[in-house]
Amino acid sequence: MKIYDRPGFPNSSRIRIVLSEKGLDDRVEFVSVDLIGAEHKQAPFLAINPSGKIPVLELDDGTLISESTAITEYLDHLDGHPVLTGRTPREKAVIHMMQNRAEAELMGAVDGYFHYATSGLGPAMQPYVAPEWAGRKEWGERQRARVIRGMNYFDGVLKNTPFVAGDAFSMADITVFASLDFAGAAGISIPDACKSLIAWRKRVSNLPSVKNRTGRDFLPEDLKRFGL
Repeated sequence: MKIYDRPGFPNSSRIRIVLSEKGLDDRVEFVSVDLIGAEHKQAPFLAINPSGKIPVLELDDGTLISESTAITEYLDHLDGHPVLTGRTPREKAVIHMMQNRAEAELMGAVDGYFHYATSGLGPAMQPYVAPEWAGRKEWGERQRARVIRGMNYFDGVLKNTPFVAGDAFSMADITVFASLDFAGAAGISIPDACKSLIAWRKRVSNLPSVKNRTGRDFLPEDLKRFGL
């Protein structure tokens, strides 16, 4: 199998945690895609994924699977023993519900703030984000407010349960965790009042599949291009 991604970026992080959780790291060849250089918006990559997004999983028979949730579903069921996407109808329903909430209220909102209220990934990506309009930055700032609301929501959830979708670590936890990392990189901190969310993040960061995942950090060349 091949995975087209870029180390350190949020959706790449999600899939690398899944690979670690399932013990599949050594079965995958990683193909690096230059996001800052907008490689994912050029014709060769668009032939792989028309939406121009990473990650993409390429199976040995040439099948291409994009979207982090779909990739997670595939990898989680490879051995017939899903642990991240649910086993019973109830588990599946709750995990997918919380996964969708994490995508909308955290990951998507951080993405909106990052690309519209900041310089985002830089000049090469600007033509592919959206044309300039008068309320662009204001809209981005509203996404920042949405992120904070999302953090408060998940803090409330985690006051009553050890993980985002119940008693077990799941795909929804991975998405929330990667979203919080993305938020931090974009300059959005978890409010101090969100003590349950802060404690959960610390606990999850020490799980073996999270702590020991490959490609958890940005590549040195990307840090340099970000000016870090």
